[in-house]
Amino acid sequence: MNWYEKLSKYFPVEEMKSKEHMDMLLKEKGDVYHKDEGEYHVLMYAEFDTFIFIDYVYVSAKSRGQGIGHKIIEKLKEHNKPIILEVEPVDYDDTDTEKRLHFYRREGFTHAQYIDYNRRSLATNEETPMEILYWSPNDETEEEIYQRMKQMYEDIHTYKDEEIYGKSYQPVDEVLTYDENRDSDNIFEAIQTSEKA
Repeated sequence: MNWYEKLSKYFPVEEMKSKEHMDMLLKEKGDVYHKDEGEYHVLMYAEFDTFIFIDYVYVSAKSRGQGIGHKIIEKLKEHNKPIILEVEPVDYDDTDTEKRLHFYRREGFTHAQYIDYNRRSLATNEETPMEILYWSPNDETEEEIYQRMKQMYEDIHTYKDEEIYGKSYQPVDEVLTYDENRDSDNIFEAIQTSEKA
């Protein structure tokens, strides 16, 4: 199974970029967009001057518990830049969403509660709300994380979208908003509450 098949089996269709999109990013934006692949993992990420965005990280179920995910994150932390990623909201019917959150909490990530992120999937035409997690070595504010997410969205997610998919993703200001009055629970607290229940 190649790296793209591994990602496709693990991530829902509405979150997946096409292989053409990823190949184009690797080829045309190879100074920013990277693939790190091993026998049991696939990591797709974009490294900018001031931050890293994890696009996809997959660790084989066979190798879970061996610290591979931790090593991947540690390697990225060595770059000493904020690390940003998107996660699905907790779905208690899908234990993977909860396991994923436990993992990122252990790795020291913070939930960006003021950032609202909701984009329409070009594959399904359905809205796909996501939550933003970040790790910061220098106490970046959520507003700074928001500005970096906007840059990533425009440089990576929507790169040549019309050429690749025949239609465009929504403009960044429709997809990402920053609101300090946003009514959002900390998703890490939500999983702690479910642990106690």
